[in-house]
Amino acid sequence: MTTPPPILRHLDDVAPQLISPSDTVKLALLAGPADGSSTSVFFEVWEPGGSQPDNSHPESTEIFVILSGTGRAHSDKHVVDLRAGDALVLPPNSVHRIVNTSGTERLYAVTVMADDDGALPGGFAELVAKGTVTEWDATDRAVLS
Repeated sequence: MTTPPPILRHLDDVAPQLISPSDTVKLALLAGPADGSSTSVFFEVWEPGGSQPDNSHPESTEIFVILSGTGRAHSDKHVVDLRAGDALVLPPNSVHRIVNTSGTERLYAVTVMADDDGALPGGFAELVAKGTVTEWDATDRAVLS
């Protein structure tokens, strides 16, 4: 049996997207179900003061590895502050959101969706892929590459 070759993606290979055009958080899919993985991995960038709406993933654990900036995570009745070097693990079914508290700076993370939300057709990766394409700017490139 032959195994497929590894998949390598660079920042230049992925376009960030907004799930809704007015969102303040952009996501870029690095790997997911289309690559044969039940786990999806994203670069995620929050604008200053930005936040995603309250959301929940009934079948998925969501993990955020904070690369740069500060934020505040709300998960059900819990609130924790985030900074570069932190790893936040949100359990399935938690109602959560992250707010960028970095002032004028963006908040950057690598986000892992373990068992990419089987409750959604095509998973969370497909929801992101259907979003509005945007671009990386020089600040994003400096942090993410």
